[in-house]
Amino acid sequence: MIERINLTDAFPAAYQQIRKLRETVEAAAESAGLDPKLIELVKIRASQINGCAFCLDLHIRDARRMGEDDRRLSLLAAWWETDLYTPQERAALALTEAVSKLSQVQDVPDEVYEEAIRHLDKEQYTAVVWSISVINTFNRLAVTSRKPLPGRVA
Repeated sequence: MIERINLTDAFPAAYQQIRKLRETVEAAAESAGLDPKLIELVKIRASQINGCAFCLDLHIRDARRMGEDDRRLSLLAAWWETDLYTPQERAALALTEAVSKLSQVQDVPDEVYEEAIRHLDKEQYTAVVWSISVINTFNRLAVTSRKPLPGRVA
């Protein structure tokens, strides 16, 4: 595999701004009363869609540290086929898929939006969409850079 320019190292000032944005968005999610595990599920699902091994590795480990169930993590790619996720999580995951696939679907369908606002208040909805947007940015930087996984972590 061809080694590529590490975009986060090549432009550290921009990377630090994105990290600050992530912190701001995570604080907004917490302030809105969202479970941090829901936000990790959103990050993992977007990273699955975008094929970002680096972010998958990072956020699956983070979710496990938060106490997320391995079965739910294993089945996240087929979340709609199970009853393992709450209605709020399902709404957030459907929204994650729509926003992460905008280049394919060109829109967030009304039924996805309506289900999201049925289970998320305005602040929660806003925090989820911003979380999706931020992880999609990180995914695009890592995938484009072919960012290598960190050393083996126990």
